[in-house]
Amino acid sequence: MPQREMPLPTVLDPRGRTFGEEERAAVLRVLDSAVLCGAFGREARELEGEMARLYGRAEAVSSSSGTAALHLAVAAAGVGPGDEVVTTPISDFGTVAPVLAQGGRVVFADVREDDGNLDPDAVEAAITPRTRAVIAVHLFGGAADTVRLREICDRHGLLLVEDCAQAWLGEDDDGRLLGTAGDVACFSLQQYKHITAGDGGLCVTDDPALATRMRLFMDKGWDRAEGRIHRTMGLNYRMTELVAAVARVQLTRVADVVARRRASARRLADAVAGLPGVTMPRWHPGHAWWVVPLLVDDNTRWATALAELGVPALPGYLERPLYANPALSGYPPGLCPRAERLIDRTLLVLPWNEAYREDDVDRIAQALGKVAAS
Repeated sequence: MPQREMPLPTVLDPRGRTFGEEERAAVLRVLDSAVLCGAFGREARELEGEMARLYGRAEAVSSSSGTAALHLAVAAAGVGPGDEVVTTPISDFGTVAPVLAQGGRVVFADVREDDGNLDPDAVEAAITPRTRAVIAVHLFGGAADTVRLREICDRHGLLLVEDCAQAWLGEDDDGRLLGTAGDVACFSLQQYKHITAGDGGLCVTDDPALATRMRLFMDKGWDRAEGRIHRTMGLNYRMTELVAAVARVQLTRVADVVARRRASARRLADAVAGLPGVTMPRWHPGHAWWVVPLLVDDNTRWATALAELGVPALPGYLERPLYANPALSGYPPGLCPRAERLIDRTLLVLPWNEAYREDDVDRIAQALGKVAAS
């Protein structure tokens, strides 16, 4: 039996994260201040300013998670009972949970079969007089077609929300930063993302009215500048000072994290080019490479074979499209056939990490070659 090589770095072990002395100092700074609540400290407000500057947008609003960030956006859009929001069936449940929490209805549009991102034609076909917003997920760090989606939303008078949880510093084909086309863009600091504070969310926008509504919703509808009066509905989605302090340091690391992921993804793309039976999206300078998606003939077979070679892989990314979960009802099988085929048959996801060395990437490429040859 051949000796197994050392496991690849993951986001659940120190080798696969970028924490250092700066994060430790940030945590101690907050503890020494004795102010850990974001409503009274300075870390969350400083993080918001730094995030707004990073993305060149007028305002940023922090929150307790990426799901909370999306809830701020959906609530600020005025989504309520009977309203519809169009989005993708291939995403984390956090993309749709805020719509359900507001009493809205999620309308699922099919995806492009080459990368799993929303098909703009399917989005437009799904719009009805009840539609209030479109949530575009930049899946796996690759760009959804925000140019066309922006045009569709403008023509129909809809809010465009970008879910950038997997796409920190991603860019589209024209080099435009993902998170700058939508009325609101939402980001996650969850453990598995490019940078992390355990959990945490951020929204960016150029619309001061949207920013005000999001900030109020984040803090129980309470404008603290005018006393203890709750003018609108809101929840406690405040980010703590400890999370914000760690996130501020992590924010300084994100450009390097993405650059290293891009470099290793390019090495893999070059190594597997022309490999029979597997297609990797063309290496793109703007892709953020949260994971590496592949297209194969049988994702379960490939995942099983790669695991035997010590390379983790996830068939389909999800076990089912979002609309097939018990928490949602009234959606028939076959609603989004391209999404279902990707999940059931052709999509294979490789975890990716900025700590991968060249020999790690070569090992993954060799494993893919062995499976292809078999």
